[in-house]
Amino acid sequence: MHDPSDGLSAGVARFQQEVFPAKARLFADLAEAHRPTTLFIGCSDARVVPELITQSEPGELFVIRTAGNLVPAYAPGPDGVTASIEYAVAVLGVTGVVVCGHSACGAMTALAEGTDLSGAASVAGWLRHADASVARTAGAGPDRVAALVRENVRAQLANLATHPSVARATAEGRLTLRGWVYDIPTGGVVEVSDPTAAVAL
Repeated sequence: MHDPSDGLSAGVARFQQEVFPAKARLFADLAEAHRPTTLFIGCSDARVVPELITQSEPGELFVIRTAGNLVPAYAPGPDGVTASIEYAVAVLGVTGVVVCGHSACGAMTALAEGTDLSGAASVAGWLRHADASVARTAGAGPDRVAALVRENVRAQLANLATHPSVARATAEGRLTLRGWVYDIPTGGVVEVSDPTAAVAL
C-alpha cells in the first residue's frame, strides 16, 4: 500500500534542497521576528491555500483554517479560534483580517442540502455556527450553495466583530475587516463584505 507520507517526505527534501536556499535570507529574518500584516481566516478545504491565492511570502499571513471558515461569536473561556484571533490582533498587531469562503464548500453544501450528519456529531455541532446564514438563504433556490457561501462570509465577519480585541482595534481605526469568496475553477476572488455589492478583485 502506498504511504501518502512518502510524498510529503519528498516535498520536504525538495524544500530543503531547492526552495529554502533561495529564500535563506528571508528565513533568517523570520527566525528573529514574526510580523504578519493580515489575519486570513479560511476554510480547511485542501483546495484553498491562502498563501497561493494571495501570493504571500512566509511571514506575511497569520492563518486560521476551520471547516466552513466559521468563526464562533465571542464567548468567555478557552477556545482555539478565539485565542488565535486575539493573538493576531492584540499581540501581533495585524492591520487587516480577511474571512474567505469558497465555491463548492463541503460544509455549506451539506447545510444547503440538509445532509444527514448524525454519524459526525462534532461536525454537525460545529456547523451550527452557520445557522443564521442557513435561515437567511432558505429561499435562494438552485443557487443556494453559492448564496450560502456568500452569506456565511458576511455572518462570520459579524461574529468576528464580537471579539473584544477586534472590536477595540476596529473602533480605533487600526484594523480593517474584509470578506472574500474564492472561486476554485476560475481562480477569481470576489469581495462580499458589503451585503449590497459583490466586487471582483
